Amino acid sequence: MDTLNQSFLLDQNFLWASCLWGAVAGGYCFYGFKQRSLVPFLGGFVMTIMSFIGPNALVMSLVGIAAVFAVWWLLKRGY
Repeated sequence: MDTLNQSFLLDQNFLWASCLWGAVAGGYCFYGFKQRSLVPFLGGFVMTIMSFIGPNALVMSLVGIAAVFAVWWLLKRGY
């Protein structure tokens, strides 16, 4: 196996970002499921997927922040 492509799996920043956004995503999914609200559930799902397949901590964090903002904006608009 090529160690260059899998070096991010042992990166401390990647692990912390994955842990953080995975926890936030779990909260959004749980809230959306309990409240029967599709927007927070899908926002949590997007963050969950990104915490698994994100290429690095920066991209994962940017997508997580964008998902949080999108959920907030859509709920403010009444969706």
